[in-house]
Amino acid sequence: MSILDTPIARLDGTPGTLRDLTGGRPALLVNVASKCGLTPQYTALESLHEEYSAQGFTVVGLPCNQFGGQEPGTSEEIAQFCSATYGVTFPMSEKVEVNGPGRHPIYTALVETTDEEGESGDIRWNFEKFLIAADGTPVARFGPQVGPDDAKVVDAVRAHAG
Repeated sequence: MSILDTPIARLDGTPGTLRDLTGGRPALLVNVASKCGLTPQYTALESLHEEYSAQGFTVVGLPCNQFGGQEPGTSEEIAQFCSATYGVTFPMSEKVEVNGPGRHPIYTALVETTDEEGESGDIRWNFEKFLIAADGTPVARFGPQVGPDDAKVVDAVRAHAG
């Protein structure tokens, strides 16, 4: 089974799979939070999504409240915040856990991917990023501090988009 077949609901509660969120396209999966020092990365994530969506790429936000309680809101509050504050148009999932015994199966499949420093395993903080190919294969991991507009991220997206 591909990671894309993993069940996960949209932020509005609509059931589906990761494939439904990605549209079967290469995607940057990001555990997001509304009240984090890194939350302004939403701006660059939306820009990346807008720039490359016509080339068959998408960003997918996966809200998570495991780091400092920085995503405490309801699904409706998260959607309102993202839309009103950052103009987010990319797909968002239901709130998930990325570490521990409640880790969502998507993250079980992702955490063994290493970043450029050779780090793998547990998600370290909000806004850790995983680039997956159209078939769901993880191809790159970027730490929370690596912005979506960093040349490493943009180059990896370009290599896999359309």
